[in-house]
Amino acid sequence: MPKKSATLAASAKPADEKITINVGCVDLGQIDLLVQEGFYSNRSDLIRTVIRNHLATHAEVVHTTVARKALVLGIEHYGAAQLEAVKAARQKLQIRVLGLAVIAPDVSPALALATIDSVTVLGALHASSAVKAALASRIR
Repeated sequence: MPKKSATLAASAKPADEKITINVGCVDLGQIDLLVQEGFYSNRSDLIRTVIRNHLATHAEVVHTTVARKALVLGIEHYGAAQLEAVKAARQKLQIRVLGLAVIAPDVSPALALATIDSVTVLGALHASSAVKAALASRIR
């Protein structure tokens, strides 16, 4: 599988993130057997299904932890206009997201540094390379 993609689709649903995993030969053979027998359309379908089922068994823990850690669950967008308002109010953001955090392309590194105190993302952070570099010491 290819490495994680840094692009965001123009549609309402962001592009899926890609991950790379190592699987033993016996496990891979069993996956291929289930695909061959028609239980799943392909390896990715099986892996996505297994992950969703496993996460469903831990849903209560996830929801409790999200609340305890004050995380935003889902997709959170931060654009220049929003960050300019934060700057005008002389405040700083502590971005805490479980899912996808998007810092829009119109956000300059200087604006990001002036308005974002910390970034904690469990999932994916989409931002320009320059903004990521500027915030590197604030990303946890």
